[in-house]
Amino acid sequence: MVLYYEWGSTTEALADNDLRTAVRSVFDKLGEKKKVLVVPPDFTRFNSKAGLLTQHTYEYYGEALKDILPALGTHDPVSGHQRERMFGAVPESLFRIHDWRNDVITIGHVPADMVRAASDGKLDQPWPAQLNKLMVEGGHDLILSIGQVVPHEVLGMANYNKNLFVGIGGAEAINLSHFIGAVYGMERMMGVADNPLRRVLNHASEQFLAGVYPLIYILTVIGPSDEDPRVLRTRGLYIGDDAECFFKAAALSIQVNFTLLEKPVRKVVAFLDKEEFQSTWLGNKAIYRTRMMIEDGGELLVLAPGVRKFGEDEAIDALIRLVRWPGAVKGVSRARGGKGPPELASSGIACSL
Repeated sequence: MVLYYEWGSTTEALADNDLRTAVRSVFDKLGEKKKVLVVPPDFTRFNSKAGLLTQHTYEYYGEALKDILPALGTHDPVSGHQRERMFGAVPESLFRIHDWRNDVITIGHVPADMVRAASDGKLDQPWPAQLNKLMVEGGHDLILSIGQVVPHEVLGMANYNKNLFVGIGGAEAINLSHFIGAVYGMERMMGVADNPLRRVLNHASEQFLAGVYPLIYILTVIGPSDEDPRVLRTRGLYIGDDAECFFKAAALSIQVNFTLLEKPVRKVVAFLDKEEFQSTWLGNKAIYRTRMMIEDGGELLVLAPGVRKFGEDEAIDALIRLVRWPGAVKGVSRARGGKGPPELASSGIACSL
C-alpha cells in the first residue's frame, strides 16, 4: 500500500498551481496509462477542488482519459452549467451519468455481524458492496477517485471509499448504509473517521477492491482563510491507494473544519447557497452540522433561497411527500420487516427536517 503524496497545514495553503504540480508528480510515478477513469464528486462539492484536479488530470493524460463518472449517489445529474463551472474546458463527451438503480453490479457482501455491530443490533443483514458497471467492467488501467474529506452526518467524514460505494453505488447499498448511519446516530458519527459504518466500507475495500482495481484516491482538505472565513483555501492534499491517505486527511479536517464553542448557543442562522442546495435532502445539512451547538429549546433559522423540493431523486421526492418520516421506532421496524418501499431507509434521513 502506497502513500504517494501528503501535505497538510492548519496555517498554510496550497495554491492551485501547487495542486497541478503535485498530481503531475504522482502521475509521473505511475507511468504510462492508456485508459483512465476519473470519479469526482458532483456540484454539491464544488469547493472541493475536485473539478480543478480533474482538469489537471485531463491536461496530463489527454486522450488516455476515457471516462469521467461523477459520484452522484442519488443526487441530480450534473447540469451543463454546473459542469462548465466546476470542470472548465474538460470535454462534455467524457462525462457519464451514474444510474444508481440500474447501472450497478454487486461485487461482494460484508457479513451481517458487522452490520449488526454498526447498527447497535438494530439491523441483522449483510451489506452489499455495489459499484457502477463502468468501473467494474470498463477495463481501465487507472481509476482516480477524487474528492474532499469533510465532516459528514452519515459516515463521520466524507469521501474515500464512500465516493465509490455510495457515490457510484446502488440502491440497496445506499439505502442500507444511510439507515445504518441514522440508527447509529449522527451525533456519535459526526467528525469521527473510524466508526462502525466506515469499518463496514473499509472491509469491503480490503476484500473486494484492493488488488483488483488500479485505484488511487486524491483527497483534499479545504478550510477558511485566516483573513476572511468566506474565502476558502486548500489546507491539505493526500494521494494514496488505501485508508492511510483518508485518515491523514480526516485528522487535518477535524482541525480546520470544526468550530468548537464553550457552551451551546440560543439561535443559529444557516445560509444555503442557492446553486449548491436545491432540496431538503441536501439542505438538511444545515441541521446536521449545527444541532449539537444549539441549546435545548433553541432555534435554527435556515435561509434556503434555492430549495424547491424534498428529494434529489424524483421517486424519493414523491415518497417523502407521501409518507413523511415515520419516526425512528417505526422506521427500524419497517426496515427489518421489509415493509414499505425500499427507499424508506435512506429517505428517512431527509424527512427529519
